[in-house]
Amino acid sequence: MTDTTSTARRRDMPSVALPIFFVLTFAITWGLTGVYIVLPEWASSTFGEISGSHPFFFLATWAPAISAFALVIYYGRMAGLRGFLSRLLMWRCPLPWAVFILIGVPVVFAIGSLLKGGPLLAPVPPEGVGAMVAVLLMMLLLGPIEEFGWRGTAQPLLQRYVAPIWAGIIIGVIWGVWHFPAFFLGGTVFGGWDFLPFLIGTIALALIFTPILNRSQGSLLWPVVFHWQLINPFWPDAQPYDTWIYVAVAAVVVWWHRESMFTRKDAVTRVVP
Repeated sequence: MTDTTSTARRRDMPSVALPIFFVLTFAITWGLTGVYIVLPEWASSTFGEISGSHPFFFLATWAPAISAFALVIYYGRMAGLRGFLSRLLMWRCPLPWAVFILIGVPVVFAIGSLLKGGPLLAPVPPEGVGAMVAVLLMMLLLGPIEEFGWRGTAQPLLQRYVAPIWAGIIIGVIWGVWHFPAFFLGGTVFGGWDFLPFLIGTIALALIFTPILNRSQGSLLWPVVFHWQLINPFWPDAQPYDTWIYVAVAAVVVWWHRESMFTRKDAVTRVVP
């Protein structure tokens, strides 16, 4: 074994980090949101009413990334962190996936909205387009940051042991369950949703994320952009039809990539490349 190979292995994250990642992620998110569920009056009077812009909501949303960065730094130090962040610069991706992320996702929302009699694009608020752009930029700092944890850390570690399809399903289930406390918080977008369709949607999306991650050789850029597109305020409300469309897309994706989804041969397994 060369010194370079030995150093690279030391900088990468060991598999034992996977359960630690899940425990840390759930502890942060469920701990912060659980206070508002168990002691709502005390939490509101002490920390303020929970909402999508509350600091606790940001911290709860960032929990997967916080856990991922903590583990990357612990096991790989600053060299490992630099390697981990270099995955944001991995822009090469098969053209069909780039087209799907940039164009296909808006089409899914438009079709779903039309099926329920809605518009092609979300209505512009009285504050104007500038307000929507501001929300779009704020959204970049919310959900997409999760990808440092789910696709950046958990999925590569899982794919060391199971085929990508099973890793995707496992991540999808855990990703959905991780959101569960938010459905009891009236001040957030999840307060008016049903959990079961949401869980089905996270599993379908996780299966779609899987070949995006593996075919881009572990890029974090494309999962981040995909997640950003999913919460883009310019796309109309398409529930519940968008969920069922993504389920159909996931089924097609699994069939189309069946040779790589059911084998670990080309699966990304390194957290720090």
